[in-house]
Parts: sequence; structure tokens; C-alpha cells
Amino acid sequence: EINSLSKDLQKLLWKNKVSFPKADFQLKSLGLDSRPVKKAKDLDLKQHARERKLIDFRGKLYLAPLTTVGNLPFRRICKALGADITCGEMAMCTNLLQGQASEWALLRRHPSEDIFGVQICGAYPDTVARTVELIDRECTVDFIDINMGCPIDVVVNKGAGSALIMKPMRMKGIIQAASSIVSKPLTVKVRTGYFEGRNRIDSLVSDICNWGASALTIHGRSRQQRYSKLADWDYIYECARKAPDDLQVFGNGDIFSYTDWIKHTTDCPKLSTCVIARGALIKPWIFTEVKEQRHWDISSGERFNILKDFVHFGLQHWGSDTKGVETTRHFLLEWLSYTYRYIPVGLLDVIPQRLNWRPPCYYGRDDLETLMASDSAADWIRISEMLLGKVPEGFTFAPKHKSNAYDRAENG
Repeated sequence: EINSLSKDLQKLLWKNKVSFPKADFQLKSLGLDSRPVKKAKDLDLKQHARERKLIDFRGKLYLAPLTTVGNLPFRRICKALGADITCGEMAMCTNLLQGQASEWALLRRHPSEDIFGVQICGAYPDTVARTVELIDRECTVDFIDINMGCPIDVVVNKGAGSALIMKPMRMKGIIQAASSIVSKPLTVKVRTGYFEGRNRIDSLVSDICNWGASALTIHGRSRQQRYSKLADWDYIYECARKAPDDLQVFGNGDIFSYTDWIKHTTDCPKLSTCVIARGALIKPWIFTEVKEQRHWDISSGERFNILKDFVHFGLQHWGSDTKGVETTRHFLLEWLSYTYRYIPVGLLDVIPQRLNWRPPCYYGRDDLETLMASDSAADWIRISEMLLGKVPEGFTFAPKHKSNAYDRAENG
């Protein structure tokens, strides 16, 4: 694994002793920061468009950055099942700049991740620009994604994530400052707008390109919608058609089968690719299905082997001591709080399953398939015990997205 935080760098970040000459120079030249420029006179800092490295995302299978469950062991599973592009979980810029080890862990990369990016989230041009410079200097990544679509309150209340959709001049400052610091592609993730029924990102697509972004991911929901109702793909197509040729556009929302992926890329050839998010949490073999263009009637034994691989990767990543075992168990349970929503192809009357379906209770074709379909956290713990041994005394589990026990609110 690479992209670890060294103790020396952590101490310097703690003491606020790290200099950011490129970021400070660009912020001052854009009129965004009044602090003195450090050592910038010796640097040729202007990034010409032709020097920018490009990645051709077209037609590649892109696993979205996924908070909590999109950890390194899970991404290894998806790589093995056919994902082409992976991206680390969203990391907050202020936490990275403060040297928080838990936040830096989100930037870790496995050697199997051959096209890998990190996703960062910040509210101001100076914090984002300095974070980009720090990542460019200390980490090995192929692209950096700025999240301007996260809907959760703790992020939005700080002025970051989807709050930026309401502040186009702040968006401009962040993208301009960040893109002028690095030669690797800078990509941006947005939603359709802030309020439902008031889409606005189409009016900013050309600007986002002109400000310096190489690619734009559009999640077809507003901030207000969170994850409820269906993604608006017609609006994603509209945005893609308005995009300049220099900007690659990715669609995101509700992809859960190879037919979904093919429909969207065929309906709108201007889309470079589609990003797969919750669909991969529920069935990570969706990448295999897209590549082989089939609905895979995967057996419970094959699914259990995937969980077994995850546990193996988890113990490698988090350690095989007691703490590592329980960390692996925690993240396995978080993942199982999604996987139970999968309905085996062989049991469906209508193929394919849609992401927004909530299946009734059913018996599987064997006991393991029935167990895997349970919405009870107690059964998820049973599955974890089959892989990791008994849970400690007094163990409890409530998933982060709080949708177990059939809380029908779409928070997951």
C-alpha cells in the first residue's frame, strides 16, 4: 500500500510548519489570499493547458468514492470483479492539513488500483489549493476529485459539498486555484442543484471546464433529494450535451445492471462513462456483468467467497490482531447492511432488479441465500462470525447509514 502519512510530515502539519509555495502563489495571483508568497519567485508556476496530463475515462468502469464502505479492501474486491477506475473515500481538506492520521488513511492506495484518484472536500480556495499541493507532493495518484455534491448536513453547514452549488464564485475560486497547481487531471463532483425542482448545474458546465476541470461527475439528484426518488438522467444528458469537448462528463445515479449502463451510454454518446456507486455496494459483481453483458445469477457460495476475500484483504489492511479483526468486522457489517438488498436473478419475475426496490421477505434457494437476504443486524453478525469468529462480549452494531430494520428513508 502507498500514500501513507509519515511521522515527520504529521509533526510538521501539527505545528503548521509546512509551506505551500505553489498554492500561495496562485491564490495571490487570483486575488484570493493576501498572505505573503513564500519562495514562489523561483518557480515557474503557470500551468498551460497543453501540459496537463489527461486520462481517457471513456467507456471505463468507474467505482464512485463511497464513504465508509468504499474502503481499500472493498475497492480491491471491485478491482478483481472488473472495475477499471477507483477513487478513495471523501477526505476533508482541513483534517488532512491538520495531519489527522484517520483522514490520511482515506488516501491509501493498493498496487492493484492502476487508475486511482482521491476525493477531497473543502469550503474555501485556500484550504483546497493547499491540500491539492500537499497530495501532489506526498502521494501517488492519477487524478484529484473535488466533491461539490455531498448532501450531508455536517459538510453543507461548513459551506462545503453541495453548499458550493449555491456559490458559483466560490466554486470558481476553488477550481481555478486547485487546477493551476497540478498537472494531473482535476475532476469535480456535483449534484443537479441544491433545491429539488430547481436544477442549475447545466448553466455552470462550460464555466467548470473554463475554470480548469478535466472532468465532471453529475449525480442526477438535488441536495434536497439526498438519495430519495430516482436520478434524473434526462437532465444529466442535457448537461453532457452542453459540455465543451474538453470536458469529460460522467453520469451517476441508480445504475444497478449492465442494461442500465448500456442504456445511458448509448442514449447520450456525449457521456464519457457512468459512475457506479450504491449498485456496487449491493452487488460488486456489477462490473463483471457490464463487461460480460449478462445478468449473473450468482450463487450464495460465490457471494460468500467474495465476503471471504474481503475479510482476507481487511486483515491485511487493518491488521490481524484483535483490533484489526474487530475493525474488519465493523466494515464488513457496514457492507452487509447494503448487500442484503440484492435479490438473486433466479428468484426474480422481472429482470433486472431496480435499485429502489425493497424486496419482501423471501426464502432463498438454500439456507445461506436466505441468511444473506435478512434485514436483521443480528443475522449480519452471524455472517461475520462465520468469517471472523465470535463477537466480543456485549457487542452491538448499528449501521452508519441507519437503514437496517427497514427504515425506509433513503439515507444509504
